[in-house]
Formats: sequence, structure tokens, C-alpha cells
Amino acid sequence: MDDVAVPLSGHQARSGAPLDGTLENLRASAIAVDDDGLIVAANSAAQSLLGREASELVGQDFHDLLHRDRYGHSVPRTRCRMRKAILTGETRHGDAEWFACGDGTLVQLSWLVTPYSPGPGGTGALAMLYEPKPGDVRHTDGGHSAPLTELDRLSLLAETTTQLTSTLDADEALHRLAALTVPRLADWAVFDLLTERDEVRRVLVMEHKDGILVERDDLQGPMPPVPAESPMPLSRALRGAASSLAGPATYQGPPDSGIAVEQQRLFTATGMHSAVIAPIRGLRDVLGALTLGRAQRHDAFTPADLPLLEDLTRRAGLALDNARLYQRQRKVAETMQRHLLPQLPVLPGLEMTARYVPAPDASSVGGDWYDAFALAAHAHALAIGDVVGHDLDAAAGMAQVRNMLRAFAWSHSEAAPSAVVTRLDDAVMHIAEVPMATMILARLTLGNDTLWRLRWTNAGHPPPLLITHDGRTRYLDEAHGILLGTGVTRPRPDAVTVLPPQATLLLYTDGLVESPHHSIDHGLDRLRRHAASLAHRPLDSFCDLLLDQVRPSDNDDDVAMIALRTPPPVGPA
Repeated sequence: MDDVAVPLSGHQARSGAPLDGTLENLRASAIAVDDDGLIVAANSAAQSLLGREASELVGQDFHDLLHRDRYGHSVPRTRCRMRKAILTGETRHGDAEWFACGDGTLVQLSWLVTPYSPGPGGTGALAMLYEPKPGDVRHTDGGHSAPLTELDRLSLLAETTTQLTSTLDADEALHRLAALTVPRLADWAVFDLLTERDEVRRVLVMEHKDGILVERDDLQGPMPPVPAESPMPLSRALRGAASSLAGPATYQGPPDSGIAVEQQRLFTATGMHSAVIAPIRGLRDVLGALTLGRAQRHDAFTPADLPLLEDLTRRAGLALDNARLYQRQRKVAETMQRHLLPQLPVLPGLEMTARYVPAPDASSVGGDWYDAFALAAHAHALAIGDVVGHDLDAAAGMAQVRNMLRAFAWSHSEAAPSAVVTRLDDAVMHIAEVPMATMILARLTLGNDTLWRLRWTNAGHPPPLLITHDGRTRYLDEAHGILLGTGVTRPRPDAVTVLPPQATLLLYTDGLVESPHHSIDHGLDRLRRHAASLAHRPLDSFCDLLLDQVRPSDNDDDVAMIALRTPPPVGPA
């Protein structure tokens, strides 16, 4: 391979001077950088040593691309002696530091940086990399680990705060904390959490093995209850006592509880010779405990390590508290939604089903709704609507609108849908706490000819879709009026259609067809085509497949659907 030079920032780039051929004549690994620390050339030996082609090196910042600590993390620029030597034009030497190879592995190398002129008028530096002699290596991952500096500790705590506050998923938070602490602080991370019923579960055990984190499912699972008086470290931590050190000898005696038996098993299975155990506290309760253990490293934890662990578990406790609060809110919202959405009536010969899917990133409840209820002996009401928003406020507004609609429709069971919706619109303006809403109200009746008829009005809602048994489709886009809550008074139209035998009628909300990256017409056409292809499917399967195939992947709204299918034609008597 030839050394490569490209125009870059700094004096080298400004001068445009080509590199001479001296780099390739060097048997040692050599990398030339300009006065901004950007790589301008690398000889074959350096490319081979680092497992990187010249094209992967040239133009990149030497420090950012290559220099790492022993755990694979970037070395802070302010602490990098190599970078300082490059920028100041000094000659410096370092032993046994870590560099990132092209395949993601780390290689421990010694280095020499010295001023170097890549061409006439050019300034820069030459970095020589070489494998250290055994006596030069000051520490390895399998031996004694150097203690963290105060800057290391602050950096770890800042990174932990950032990582844990950016998720509301408890499992994800625990995995992130494990990745932050292993192998930086330990070879093992063990999380024991208390459930809302004060049961203990070992929810996560992570091991650093062969350079990667491995989850040990065989060591996870339910744990015995927390003993009230046990002085053992994990039992104390789960009761909220202070953090403590532990080792295999801690649990060698006769176990005083089931948890002590599990701890004996843990230390035997992991080979940990030293561990620190700290409680994970929430704002009000103890949530669990974190155990960090060392097996491959020879050095043991000391009391000086406990304050850092307590700082980490304090942040973990806040993250878990937030995640659990979010999950409780989701559960409340889902329960509320189940109670708000009605049971569908049974109509002889007519199939009917409904679906509701919450917004992906909201509180699992929203303003989309459907309803179906009897008006008279041979008439039923169908309704679907969407109150602006997808949160608890929208759900409360939805409940108001739905209940008022039922009252108006039942008290005027012979009224046209348009008349009922006109009264509802007036009530929304003066009574309900709803900014705006869309809806369709339909009256379904069975005629003397045994055919079902649909009379409906539409208040700013996506049109119903009618699919015949042979796959022909038609949007019922008649009777379209303005949405509810605008304050504008206009006559609302009605329309009537006969539903053919074995036809499917679909009422839906805009979350099924709307996408921020496509027009509503695109979504409607997509729905029509998929509905036609599924016309022969059973009604439940029809709805499930529509949701799976039609709902846009980038949709951030909830979806409500109600579908019905008419019976086959009545044969001659």
C-alpha cells in the first residue's frame, strides 16, 4: 500500500504540498498528521497494525478515531498526551496505551510523537506506533485495574445521568447501567428488584466475557423473600441499609435465609472474589439492589469504591421510579380505555367487531372512539369519532361526546343522524370541554326486503369504506359536513345506501391512513386496495390484517375501527 495524502484543513491543506515517500521506507508503523491533528498519510505497517485501509484513516482526527482507554471509551481530549504533543510540536513518548482497530477490537501499543514536515512549508507531526515490551505494560484487564481519577468518576456519573434519564423503560435503563459499569468498574453486574408486592426478582445478570457483555439468563429469576433481621449484605441492601463489601467468604457459613443460599450459588457460578452491594432507592421506597463483582480482575473492591456505587444507584433509583410511574400511568390509561369503549350489540345475522390501538408514544389512551347501540326494535346506531389529542384529556373529552351522543340519539330515536349531530355540536360548544372533534353517526335498519340500509351524516371525518364480497370498493363520501366545535352553523346533510349481502362496512379514524410523509389520498388508496384484497377473510381477521398492513409505520396517532358484515342473501322460499 502506498501512503496517501488528501487536501485537509490546517497548514498541510493550505499549502497543498505533497508528502514525500519517507513514510513507506520506515519499517515501524508511522502515521503523519497535520497541525490540526488530522491524518494525512499512513504507511503499510500502520495500516496492517490497525487493520484499517488508508482511505479509512486519511482525513480523520487521529485522536478521535484511534485513541481509547482500556475499556474502549474515547479518551478525553484534555487528558490526551499524544494530542497535546501533536498540537504543541513537542516530542513525547508513551507506553502501553490502547488504540481502536478497524474490526472494533483494541490493541495495546506504545507511541512516539515528534514534529514532522510533510512538505515545503508544511507543519505537522509523525506518530510512531509499536507493540510494547512486556515490562512496559502497566496493567491489563485481567490484572490490577488502575483506580478511577476524580475526572473519570465525574464523567461516569454524567454519562449515567444522560443515559438513564433518556428512557422510560425499566429494562432498558438496567441494561444501560450494566453497560456503563461493566467492564469499567467490574466484571459482573447483578440487579435484584422488589416488586410492588415486595417479592424479589433477580431481573438482570450481565457478565463481561471475551470483550462483550453477555446476559446470563440461567442466573436470573425469582428470589426468596427478604428476611427481616438478616445481617447479610444483599438482605440489608434490599431493606435499604447502607452499601457494603462482600465476597465468597461472606456467604460460606450456614445460610440464614433463602437469599443467602442464592448468594452462595451466585458467587460459585460467577467466580466473583470481590463485590460491592448497594441499595437502589426511589423517592419513597427501596426498589432493589445492585451488585458489582470482580472475577477476572485481581484487585478487590475497597470502602473507597462505595460512594461511587451509591451515586450510581441513586441515579438508577430515580430512573426506575420514573419508569414505574410511567408504567402505572399506562395501566390506568388502558383500564380507563377499556371502560370507555363499549360492548358491541348482537344483531341477528349481522357480524360486527371493533378495534382500538393506542398511540405509540402517548399514555395509551386517546380521543379516538367508536360506539354501537340499539335505537329501536329494528334500528341501531353506529358511531365513530376523534377528539383532538391522544392523552387523558382527550379521553375525558371523548367520554363526554360519546355519552351526550347516546343521550341525544336515544331520546330522539326516530331523528335523522344529521339532526342528532346538530344538537351534539351545539352541546359541544356550550357544555363539553372539547376543542374540536370529528365523527360519523349512522342509523342501521333492516328493510322488509331483508336488506340492511345505512343512513349517515359525516362531521369532518374520513369517509366510511364499503367493500363487496367480490372485492369492489366504494368510499361513502356523501353527506360530508363540517367538524364539531367550530361554532359555525350550517345544515348537515344525510345520505342513504343499501348494503349488499355479504358486504363489509368499515368505519375508522385517521390514524389508520394518515402519515407525516404521505398525503391522505395515498393513505385512503392504500386502505382501499388492502381492504379489497381481504374481502373474503373472516371479519376479525379482516380487521387485524388491515391494522397490520395499512397503518403507517411512522404513525403517531391512536386508531379506532368498527366493521360490520351483512349476511348472505336470503334464498327463495
